[in-house]
Amino acid sequence: MPPSLPPPSTLLPPLICGTATFNDQYNPDPYALPTTAIVHEALSLGVRAFDTSPYYGPAEDLLGAALDTPFVHENFPRRDYFLLTKVGRITGDEFDYSASWVRHSVQRSLERLHTNYLDVVYCHDVEFVSPEEVLTAVTELRRIRDETGVIKYIGISGYPVTTLCDLAEMILDETREPLDVVMSYANFTLQNTRLASVALPRLKAAGVKVVPNASVLSMGLLRRKGVPIGGKGDFHPSPKELRAAIQAASDWSDKQDIKDKRLEKVAIRWALGNWIHEGAGVGSRGDPASGIPWTRERIEKYGGNKLGVSVMGVSNVEELRETMRVWRSILDGLEDGEKTAIDSGRGTDERGWSLNRQKQVQTLATGIRNVLGTWVDYSWPSPPPGFVNQRRAPSVPAPLPTPVASPDPLPKQSTTEAGSDMRRLSQI
Repeated sequence: MPPSLPPPSTLLPPLICGTATFNDQYNPDPYALPTTAIVHEALSLGVRAFDTSPYYGPAEDLLGAALDTPFVHENFPRRDYFLLTKVGRITGDEFDYSASWVRHSVQRSLERLHTNYLDVVYCHDVEFVSPEEVLTAVTELRRIRDETGVIKYIGISGYPVTTLCDLAEMILDETREPLDVVMSYANFTLQNTRLASVALPRLKAAGVKVVPNASVLSMGLLRRKGVPIGGKGDFHPSPKELRAAIQAASDWSDKQDIKDKRLEKVAIRWALGNWIHEGAGVGSRGDPASGIPWTRERIEKYGGNKLGVSVMGVSNVEELRETMRVWRSILDGLEDGEKTAIDSGRGTDERGWSLNRQKQVQTLATGIRNVLGTWVDYSWPSPPPGFVNQRRAPSVPAPLPTPVASPDPLPKQSTTEAGSDMRRLSQI
């Protein structure tokens, strides 16, 4: 991170809207999803960050189209929200971490997202390539950052927490500069908490500033009806024995005399609520989407406690609203939650309800983990045994044509500003 940039822990919001669901891996037809409505509602509810990837099928295009609309242009300046994307993973069995592909991928993401800079760029699913390839990609991303300014912060993402730690330590040793962000998924959930127990001490020691926790439902595993079946069929890497244990835990939870006991409701609230505290040391002071107006200037002036950063994924507006209700209830239960509830207009009773719900969820979580037994903290192998990267002869395709401008775009830049942006992009 250049010294001219503030640490990402002062800016990134503690709740990020993920777009892996804008993909046929989770849904039969991502183009049938109300993606624009989801993005607009998220912004209206205070969400100020979106995570995506070229690997997520049309997700970058769908997110970019939702952001390149009059509603967003007129109400949410680009500096007020954060875009996080990735490089390196192309398909399920194709990875390219070469400098040339990294440059191409960054430029393509800028075009798809209709932006002239990216707040965070991760190397995607780093366990599938060699440490040397990861170092090459990180080095190129930093070159782009330093020479063009179109990237602000750089990180890695993946599943095995020990691999994430090994690579964070290696990059610090080799470059004398720590990674800004390391994102883990499905490793702080009702079933698996290795992100906290195994990874956090090492990532902190490696100088990582922010560690977002993604996929709190473990890619849909922690649901009453089981893993999602999208257009690509059953993609989930969990073994059938773990799925059976999860189903038994769900059945146990359904029998308890507690309201809102469905497995996914318990799992979401437990993970979001606990990571706020467990991940605070590698969390952020950004806009918490509490319902209270927030500005960067306010946090710079007054400071504030860091909260662990989570990434949520939804497939419709109602799922988004429900997740936001849960999130804000969790905030109401924090130490200063009563003031938050009053200032946001939710009322004085919300803190008491939140604390009571927290006890209910903890009771259910304890029982669910007892049913899971030896499957608690199990993690599946990633990559799977025998994996071979099919990217044998990587080549960079010709640049994509510039997308057609959407109706009612932002006011045109001056000739000087436009020329400056084009020069920056051409340097990638």
